[in-house]
Amino acid sequence: MSLVIGLTGGIASGKSTISRMFHALDIPVIDADVIAREVVEPGETSYQQIVDVFGEDILKPDRAIDRPKLGSIVFSNEEKREQLNQIVHPAVRKRMLKKKEDYMQQGEKCIVLDIPLLFESQLTFLADKTLVVFVDEKTQLKRLMERNQLSEHDAMDRIASQMPLEEKARIADEVINNNDTVEKSRAQLTNLLKKWEVIE
Repeated sequence: MSLVIGLTGGIASGKSTISRMFHALDIPVIDADVIAREVVEPGETSYQQIVDVFGEDILKPDRAIDRPKLGSIVFSNEEKREQLNQIVHPAVRKRMLKKKEDYMQQGEKCIVLDIPLLFESQLTFLADKTLVVFVDEKTQLKRLMERNQLSEHDAMDRIASQMPLEEKARIADEVINNNDTVEKSRAQLTNLLKKWEVIE
């Protein structure tokens, strides 16, 4: 039986860093963000649905979806955002489940579902254990401003649009505190995987 870990965090909490650590241990990671990009490529069902709803104006000359353009429409309009989510989320879920089943059939001991909105989208039922990558708000703000070249105001807005990390940490099975060095985070992950009997 495979152990399925739902990995999540907040913007600039360092989830990608932890995700890479799983990769380094040869533990398959199914990344919701990557799949969300795949399902809206030309030729996919979701692509056609998005064009039907939002019109051809959101396409680039090569017919691919202009993500920033679509983003600017849905970012400021909740109804439009909901329409987009209703197209994309089920398609992403379906593909993630298919990949999960494939890995299970291949006999993988552990599979990671990397889902940024694991709690917000109520997808915890997909995983056996939930793992949150946590940083305090000050660290999160600083990292986000540096990484995305944002003003403090814009960075705060982005952080505020997500469920607070402290809340996620409270409801998760386990938490990796990523405030310190990469080495310390790696040590926490190693201990956790030993505890869950994924590695020896």
